[in-house]
Amino acid sequence: MTEINLEIEEKSDRLDRYLAQHLSDLSRSRIQQLIEQGNVLLNGKICTSKKETVKLGDRVFLEIPAAQPLDLQPENIPLDILYEDDSLLIINKPAGLVVHPAPGHPQGTLVNAILAHCPTLPGIGGVQRPGIVHRLDKDTTGAIAIAKTDQAHQHLQAQLKTKTARRDYLGVVHGSPQTESGTIDVPIGRHPIDRKKMAVVPVDSGRAARTLWQVQERLGNYTLIHFQLETGRTHQIRVHSAHIGHPIVGDPVYSSGRSVGVNLPGQALHALRLRLQHPVTEELIDVIAPLPTAFTKLLEALRRKIPVTDSNI
Repeated sequence: MTEINLEIEEKSDRLDRYLAQHLSDLSRSRIQQLIEQGNVLLNGKICTSKKETVKLGDRVFLEIPAAQPLDLQPENIPLDILYEDDSLLIINKPAGLVVHPAPGHPQGTLVNAILAHCPTLPGIGGVQRPGIVHRLDKDTTGAIAIAKTDQAHQHLQAQLKTKTARRDYLGVVHGSPQTESGTIDVPIGRHPIDRKKMAVVPVDSGRAARTLWQVQERLGNYTLIHFQLETGRTHQIRVHSAHIGHPIVGDPVYSSGRSVGVNLPGQALHALRLRLQHPVTEELIDVIAPLPTAFTKLLEALRRKIPVTDSNI
C-alpha cells in the first residue's frame, strides 16, 4: 500500500484533474477509481466526488492499495527483449505465441510470460498485469510494445490514436502488384457469415482502416512489401492485402488456399519496426525486430527462383 499527502498550492481545480496533473504515475481513470472507492481524503474527510473543487491550502491524502494479482499464472516462457525499462517493454514476438489469454488459449500466452519476467509489475488499473497497447496475431511475428504502468499505458494508447507512433511491417504476398505503392482505405468489420473472420465491409457496418504499402522487392510470382499502419484494426494488413488480390503468403484464413509448398510457422508477415515517444522521458524510441529465420529463408529461396520446399526453409 502507498500513501501520498499533498497540500494544494495552486488555484481552484477539480480534484481528479489536480491529482492527474501532479501524480504522473497514475492515469486519470485510475485516480477517479481511487476517489470512487473512498481512497481519497480531502481535509481529513473521505471524498468520493471526482468533481469536488480543491482550493489553495486544502490537504489531500491518497491511499493506493497494492495491485491485486491477476488471476493468471506466470509462465517461464523465453522472451526476445528489444527494449526495456521501468515503464516500457518491447519484445520480438515469435510465431505461435498468443498475446492475451482468451477462450481456447487460457495459458502459454505473452501475458503469462510477462508476469513471470516482471514479478513486481506495478500493473494497470490496480491489477498486477501488463498493459497490452496493441496486438499482433498469433502467427504474426515482430515488435510489440507492453506498458508496465498506468501512465505508460495511457500515453502509448494516445500515441496510437493520434498516429504519432509508427508501425512498419514486411510481408511476402502472392502475385505482383501493378504499381510500386498505394493506399488501401476501406473499412473492416466482422465477416457477415464467418464470425471468426474479418472482412472489408460497408462503411456503416465497419470501422475505418487505412494501410500504406510500397513494393520492396519483386520475386517472380511473389512480392516483398513494406506496410505502414495508420489504423490498427484486427487482421488489418491480412484483410487489406487479400482485398487487393495479393494475400499474405502462408495466411491460413485469407489466402484462398494458395500455397508455396512449405509449412511456414505462420503467415509471412513481420512487425519490423516500432517508433514511439517514451511515455516518461518523451525521447524517441526506435526499435527494429530482426526477421525470423523462416522469413529470411523464404526470401532466399524466392530470390534464387527455386521451388520453395520444406528442405530449403
